[in-house]
Amino acid sequence: MSGADRTGAGARLAGKVAVVTGASNGIGAAVARRFVAEGARVVLADLDERAGRALAGELGAAAAFERCDVSRPADLQAAFEACEARFGRLDVLVNNAAIQSTHDFEATDEAEWQRIVDVNLKGAFFGIRQAIAFMRRAGGGAIVNTSSTFAIVGSPGYSAYHATKGGVSALTRAAAVSLIKDRIRVNAVCPGTTMTEGLVAGVRATAVDYDAAMASYAALQPMGRFAQPGEIAGAYVFLASDEASFVTGAELVVDGAYTVV
Repeated sequence: MSGADRTGAGARLAGKVAVVTGASNGIGAAVARRFVAEGARVVLADLDERAGRALAGELGAAAAFERCDVSRPADLQAAFEACEARFGRLDVLVNNAAIQSTHDFEATDEAEWQRIVDVNLKGAFFGIRQAIAFMRRAGGGAIVNTSSTFAIVGSPGYSAYHATKGGVSALTRAAAVSLIKDRIRVNAVCPGTTMTEGLVAGVRATAVDYDAAMASYAALQPMGRFAQPGEIAGAYVFLASDEASFVTGAELVVDGAYTVV
């Protein structure tokens, strides 16, 4: 565990059981590490079996891996059933799995658009829908969706990603109101640009000069740098914990002031 992932570790999630989608890498992996450090047991749900199983092995008995395509409700149902069978309940869902492209309107074909919608927006919807019955059995729960600063601001390129993350934010508000009666809180985290495997791969795939591109993107950040995944994970801990018992329908922006300048 890195120093950033350990920051603030204690027992804020003691006794809680969580499923984290997109947990094999990036922000999802940092959230899983931090949840375990805070006393939770976690099912890592992802398509990347190699990285997911390695992370589960690193985290020990408090973690398990389930292969999951979030665009398929049956996969999410199976992950929740495996969670309940192994750890006895489901208290927390982190809808984190997402994909993106760097194509703008004319360069985005229908198949690419649909795949991004299926994973980012439908995946969050399916996660919420499939989790409800499990959380009712647990007496309530907390759902934390990964939205984005791209739900708040616009940029050239990323048209489908912008649209789906705006949808995730709207879905968060709708679900929060709908599920109050079930004692299920629903909130979202809007991370800023974060140094993940996905960011690096995306820049390498599209930039002529990787170092120059990364430097130009970093220069757009008020802090002059990207976030590290461990710096984002604390927001998920708070929203999943009982400290946020009166917080629902909220978006917690963690972006180093990117959206306010």
